[in-house]
Amino acid sequence: MLTQLSTHAMRQSLAVAAIALMIGAGTAPGLVPMAHAQGPDSVADLAEGLLDAVVNISTSQTVKGTEGEGTVPMPELPEGSPFQDFFDDFFKDRQGGDGGGDRKVQSLGSGFIIDAEQGIVITNNHVIADADEIEINFADGGKLKAELVGKDTKTDIAVLKVDPSLRTLKAVKFGDSNVMRIGDWVMAIGNPFGLGGTVTLGIVSARNRDIQSGPYDDFIQTDAAINRGNSGGPLFNMDGEVIGINTAIISPSGGSIGIGFSIPSQLAVSVIDQLRQYGETRRGWLGVRIQPVTEDIAESLGMTSTRGALVAGVIKGGPVDNGVIQPGDVITTFDGKAVKDMRDLPRVVAESPVGKAVDVIIIRKGVEQTVKVTLGRLEDGEKLAEAETTAPSDQGPIATATVLGMTIGELNDEARTKFSIGKEISGVVITEVAAGSAAAERGIQAGEVITEIAQESVSSPRQVMDRINALKEQGRKNALLMLASKTGELRFVTIRMD
Repeated sequence: MLTQLSTHAMRQSLAVAAIALMIGAGTAPGLVPMAHAQGPDSVADLAEGLLDAVVNISTSQTVKGTEGEGTVPMPELPEGSPFQDFFDDFFKDRQGGDGGGDRKVQSLGSGFIIDAEQGIVITNNHVIADADEIEINFADGGKLKAELVGKDTKTDIAVLKVDPSLRTLKAVKFGDSNVMRIGDWVMAIGNPFGLGGTVTLGIVSARNRDIQSGPYDDFIQTDAAINRGNSGGPLFNMDGEVIGINTAIISPSGGSIGIGFSIPSQLAVSVIDQLRQYGETRRGWLGVRIQPVTEDIAESLGMTSTRGALVAGVIKGGPVDNGVIQPGDVITTFDGKAVKDMRDLPRVVAESPVGKAVDVIIIRKGVEQTVKVTLGRLEDGEKLAEAETTAPSDQGPIATATVLGMTIGELNDEARTKFSIGKEISGVVITEVAAGSAAAERGIQAGEVITEIAQESVSSPRQVMDRINALKEQGRKNALLMLASKTGELRFVTIRMD
């Protein structure tokens, strides 16, 4: 068997070699040489022209520690122990040299210069967060102290400034991340593991990645090697333009496994401009709480597809507290930009100027309409959202009922006390949820309050029963409920009625 296999393999090899010779000679009928895709030519010239604009960033921070907080407690030794001096010296060193627990913590990252005349350097916020001192290290060994101009925790961007009169600086410019396609070549330059300027090459592996790191996640994914210390460094296109800021990796080991993420320039530029101008961000704010439009919710609302963002609540005192947008509305277009899913809306709103009047297309009770909204400021709105309460409404008659696996009752003083429900909340209280029921599958719990069914307010168990029966008569398979928690936070859920 071994001899037969060897002979067969030899014949195959000879046949392949013969075909290759015929192809080279152009004599093999019906066979066409395959064109092999080529990678980019050497990027040495490109890298050489960019390295001086990429910097290493080192920070230091004084951390105060006490016993039990990052320090090893000094063991109690018998009086006169010969090991006393040894332990005194050892624990003094471990606690920062003075026995008080204070110690210097240093970290390294990357950054890049975007304005040589003003000395503006861009990096990640997490690279410089809580730093006492920030130092910029250049490729030629030079160093400059840097000061913080502004930072944004939501996008993890920080703007630094150095004195441009102390040395000649070289800057790079931003490109358009929107034109980048999956498969386009990109180059990362940074400071991995503190080694200094390092160049890696790869492609755009994916776009619009949501890695749950913030409200505006829209990352470029790349397989260009990004490691610890690359954070804050630039991701270049093949024209030498910055189309991303390297900020995160997925790695069980801490090293690159070919899955890195960059903040797209389209998102970063507007944030950087605001930080340079104001020292802080000034984002647009709509003043609504939203949730995804699932297939069940779309069916309950009479929509033919799952698109847009469902308004689960309106912030009291916000820009749309005047009723122009209401809970249950589905926002499908904002200022001419399509809202394909829920996470599109916060990003396009935040990118809009404060005070701008915009057209918003909504679907309300199955009917599409356009409303005009003047945006507030997100940073001001966050304070209102924390203190938000739901407006009260009239109470319904006393009654109890069981429906869709829930026992429901009047929201009276006894129920409010039992479930700690605020007086500003109105509707029908859920007193019990049957195990294994459709309501239990949706995570509904006793103590929650039904405020609406199919976008119509309910104030008594009888109204709940009537609305459910009406939906069944219409042939609906799911009921859309708006629920309020005991603190007034609203959410929509759908429950099967079959």
